[in-house]
Amino acid sequence: MDSTFLRFWLCAAFSGFFLPGVSGTAPECAIMMAIEAERGKCLRYSVSDNLTLGCGSLWDNISCWPAVNFGETKVLSCPLLFTYFSKIQGNISRNCTRDGWSEIYPAPYPVACGYDSNMTTTEEQSVVFYGTVKTGYTIGHSLSLIALAAAMMVLCIFRKLHCTRNYIHMHLFMSFILRAVAVFVKDIILFENGESEYCFVGSVGCKAAMVFFQYCIMANFFWLLVEGLYLHTLLVISFFSEKKYFWWYIVIGWGAPMLFILAWTITRIHYENTGCWDLIESPYWWIIKAPILVSILVNFVLFICIIRILVQKLHSPDVGRNEASQYSRLAKSTLLLIPLFGIHYTIFAFFPDTAKKEVLYVKLVFELVLGSFQGFVVAVLYCFINGEVQAEMKRKWRRWHLEHFLGSDMKYHHPSVGSSGTNFSTQISMLATCSPKTQRSSTFQAEKTLV
Repeated sequence: MDSTFLRFWLCAAFSGFFLPGVSGTAPECAIMMAIEAERGKCLRYSVSDNLTLGCGSLWDNISCWPAVNFGETKVLSCPLLFTYFSKIQGNISRNCTRDGWSEIYPAPYPVACGYDSNMTTTEEQSVVFYGTVKTGYTIGHSLSLIALAAAMMVLCIFRKLHCTRNYIHMHLFMSFILRAVAVFVKDIILFENGESEYCFVGSVGCKAAMVFFQYCIMANFFWLLVEGLYLHTLLVISFFSEKKYFWWYIVIGWGAPMLFILAWTITRIHYENTGCWDLIESPYWWIIKAPILVSILVNFVLFICIIRILVQKLHSPDVGRNEASQYSRLAKSTLLLIPLFGIHYTIFAFFPDTAKKEVLYVKLVFELVLGSFQGFVVAVLYCFINGEVQAEMKRKWRRWHLEHFLGSDMKYHHPSVGSSGTNFSTQISMLATCSPKTQRSSTFQAEKTLV
């Protein structure tokens, strides 16, 4: 059996446990290391054993056959590898003939050691499934990357959109962009460049890519938390300094993940510096997992609190709407907040990794495939179909249209002023005001945006 076929078996047998970024154990690493140790031992023996007149030591990529005299039969137990495929503890044999070692009998490795050929179909389906998941999240991150880049350009170009709320949105957009880039880099290094020897020694570049990947994932979750904290603060606190709070948001969004990732990196260097760091197989993974789970839980609590506040405001006597309209606005507000807060992650966040295979499959599709479109949805909801952004874009378009048809010299071509003393451009500017000067206005603006 050649090494390529062996790798295929190992990958097929354990493909359900080793999708990069998914927690699990790595029994195949123990198998491969045991096989490698056996190989080294066999090669050392062969130097002296091959001086005999019989059959010299043979390494067939799985088992080591010690040297024997002509006419002897060597019986070995099935390799450790096959204990993960079958509970049958079979034996394999070879004869030493004048022509060398005979073929394995009573049958080749798979048959003699109890490998069920029917498992091949199941494993092939698993390989197809994970390939489909990879294709799905690649499409999702690609669309998100394009939409987020365009949204960032829009928020950067239009000065009237520069305010604390949109600054936080821009940082969230950037975290989604970095997350998508990190996923692409990780996939290229692990799958395209052949960095598959994760059980042995990984390159520095591969480890650096995994550190960058984990940092971007955590930063994205923390910026979702910042969005929740900011909106909750707007609705609860009457007066607060947005500038002062904004710098704390920067520390939470970018600084806190840096500390956790740095701690994880140092820990892996000193205690678990094996492979490319793409497999999660030790308690050190909780250095990353615990903060992410806490951020998801806190954001869920903030989400419930904000919905409760909105319900109270919608049922306020000052709000003159019928009941159907109130529930419609509440439903709209809830749907708007779900992608912004990442509430969909709470569905499977606390599921154990030992759950049923079908549940883990659904979890992978939900978190990896659907989650990859989250950046696209956030960019559309909070930029492209946002009324404030659309008003500013229309204002700029009308201004460009007037300049194009009336010429660059606008001295004698001002729009007429109405009885109120405010021209059309000024009216649009008033509607597109981004950052109110008083906190009470900011709170009203947040409530208006949601309900």
